[in-house]
Amino acid sequence: MELFRQITANNIELKEYPFLKELAMEAYLMENEDILKLDDNNFADVNILDAEIALEKGRKTSNKNGRIDILAQYGDYLAIIELKVNELDNKALKQLEDYLNEREQIITKYPDLWTEEITPNWIGVLVGSSITPDLQKKLQEGYTYKHNNVDIPIAGMLIRRFRNNHNEIYVITDTFFNFKYTKRNFSRYEFKGETYNKSRLVNAVLKAYVAENPDINYAELEKVFPKYLQGSLGVFTTKDAAQKIYDRTGHKRFYLKPEELISLADVIISTCNQWGRENIDKFIKHTNNKLDWKYKIVLARFSNIDIKNE
Repeated sequence: MELFRQITANNIELKEYPFLKELAMEAYLMENEDILKLDDNNFADVNILDAEIALEKGRKTSNKNGRIDILAQYGDYLAIIELKVNELDNKALKQLEDYLNEREQIITKYPDLWTEEITPNWIGVLVGSSITPDLQKKLQEGYTYKHNNVDIPIAGMLIRRFRNNHNEIYVITDTFFNFKYTKRNFSRYEFKGETYNKSRLVNAVLKAYVAENPDINYAELEKVFPKYLQGSLGVFTTKDAAQKIYDRTGHKRFYLKPEELISLADVIISTCNQWGRENIDKFIKHTNNKLDWKYKIVLARFSNIDIKNE
């Protein structure tokens, strides 16, 4: 049976514009990484680190080497993302699990991909255009892959792409992910009545501080938020320096979107997005205890999140 799908929004006809190859899907996601957002909590801020990463003996079930489509970061989690232009099924899940078996190989061979001081948590993500009913049910119920006594959550995402008569692109995603949060892995913070994850918190704090001190320059702001709070990269750098890091390495270590940039009296800056438990604690203690201003950072309440007893 053929499926005919037509979508109209405000009298604008949208026609399906599917990805014909996995490399096309990969390239599109690399340019639009926010599509890979899985929820509004730990997995909302996506940072694609690399693509097409070779894994020796990565396909143990077929006795072959493997290649990871996309490696991304969600806060304290590293994500192995497997792309399929067609249907997601248990065979695709097994391929992803094979790659997760070799996850430590990634850290050993590519140490620059994880610069935080703590050991990363891991998550697997399947991305396709459709999904078998049994796999969808499995992921919706909260599937985890257990390997070496580690439970690794698995998420599934369907991507449908559409195009209108003006060649404008629209993307619809369906995500199948049921993650059981605990106080240990739920890291959200409240600041000025809004809730943020680690790296977005830093961006918000610096925006607020600069808004109250509009004449501040780069050197003065660096005295307020010294480099050691983050570590080797620093709390912020100039927009040009951040762009050069991205152009040279392909890794987004600083926020570069227009709405993320901050204008100082002498230069535009980018805030670092590499924050783990240890350096964010330094930043929060410094902001709350050493800055002479009225705003404080607090841990977000867990009232609307399913928290298991520990």
